[in-house]
Amino acid sequence: MTGVLRPVPDTSSSHENVLPAMSVIAREAGALLMDYFHQHLKIEYKGDADLVTAADRASEALIRERIRQQWPAHDILGEEQGLSDQGSDYRWYVDPLDGTTNFAHGYPVFCVSLGLERRTLENRSSGPGKRIAAVVYDPTRDELFSAEQGRGAQLNGETIHVSQTATLKECLLATGFPSHKRHKNPNIYFYHQITLHTHGVRRAGSAALDLCNVAAGRFDGFWEFNLNPWDTAAGVLIVEEAGGKVTRFDGAAFELNSRETVASNGLIHDALVQEFKDIFAGRGLEALPDPRVYKR
Repeated sequence: MTGVLRPVPDTSSSHENVLPAMSVIAREAGALLMDYFHQHLKIEYKGDADLVTAADRASEALIRERIRQQWPAHDILGEEQGLSDQGSDYRWYVDPLDGTTNFAHGYPVFCVSLGLERRTLENRSSGPGKRIAAVVYDPTRDELFSAEQGRGAQLNGETIHVSQTATLKECLLATGFPSHKRHKNPNIYFYHQITLHTHGVRRAGSAALDLCNVAAGRFDGFWEFNLNPWDTAAGVLIVEEAGGKVTRFDGAAFELNSRETVASNGLIHDALVQEFKDIFAGRGLEALPDPRVYKR
């Protein structure tokens, strides 16, 4: 991803026309997923509990084909097929089916997530590019979240904003747990503590949709450990364009490869980051209840 900026093909990646094309691709992939969803799928495993289905592969193949048809020189990083590196200043982050475990068990909470990043002369030497467009499509609810850099966020074409809840104890938050090696993830302690200090925490099983629900004001915040770039590239831009804030757990600037994601409406962000600092330091921790005591 170095060298001279390349001219964009006729169907360019400008803000004026990339989002409609992204939306068409996401809707087409979502329709394909729904076709599979109503069939009996063979579940495969690529890890101890890391599900893969035929739908994942078919959806990503469709998305990659559509991107190559319109933007043949662009790089594509997808969950199933990895990186196709053309040396472009544009990179797509593709999650063809976020919420695979839900999908494989017939639970209708999953989505297609597409994010587009651009490197410019200004940021090429300083690190990753800027995310310029994003689409997340939930085919079970026919909800299409979208955003463009500097132009706000939308749900089915209508402008959305984060919530105005300013007190952590009044907030509804979301989180997620990994499907693979859960026993090595500390999130149960964060879930426990933050549940005690908020109105509640939900765990739906799709990080991309959780981020979009923060953007739409349905959740006031969200956090998760060890997410991949394709999990967050679209949803983070949608949150930011809806007026929210996304950082690492310590409040530092969010990066796609940081594997730490905390998003909020901005108003509760400092309080939420402080919760993380206290938990990491072991301050004020409530002991997990002993089931043996409860049984008695």
